[in-house]
Amino acid sequence: MRTIVATPAGLLPLAGQELGATDWTEVSQGQVDGFATATGDRQWIHVDPERARSGPFGTTVAHGYLTLALLAPLLGNLLTVERVAMGVNYGLNRVRFPAPLPVGSRVRLGGPPRGGRPAGRGGVRHPPPPTPPGGGRGKKSRSAWPR
Repeated sequence: MRTIVATPAGLLPLAGQELGATDWTEVSQGQVDGFATATGDRQWIHVDPERARSGPFGTTVAHGYLTLALLAPLLGNLLTVERVAMGVNYGLNRVRFPAPLPVGSRVRLGGPPRGGRPAGRGGVRHPPPPTPPGGGRGKKSRSAWPR
């Protein structure tokens, strides 16, 4: 289900309202390998499935920052602001990766936004909704509180 608002100011009344959730999206080894190439983080727990089988997670796992990077496309599937020139990531506070996200797991974004506040030139600082646990395993693979 996608929520559509006309302007950034239309985000403010959404605080605490249920927006639904995006479809589940599987995190593939190809995505993890691409992220490893882009960032230079080629640690074996991410890119070596054979070695990872005998490692601490039993399989390769997504980079924590990859799970964070998935916020942008997931949020775009959940929420549309029609009359906006661009969106800019302002930043995050207290980012944590409390559990690994095994390759092949599914992720989605959903829940009520926690509120927002007006920003300069008609903009809004608006945190994304909380994310349900990765792959239904009961523990979030990423949590972040936007500034």
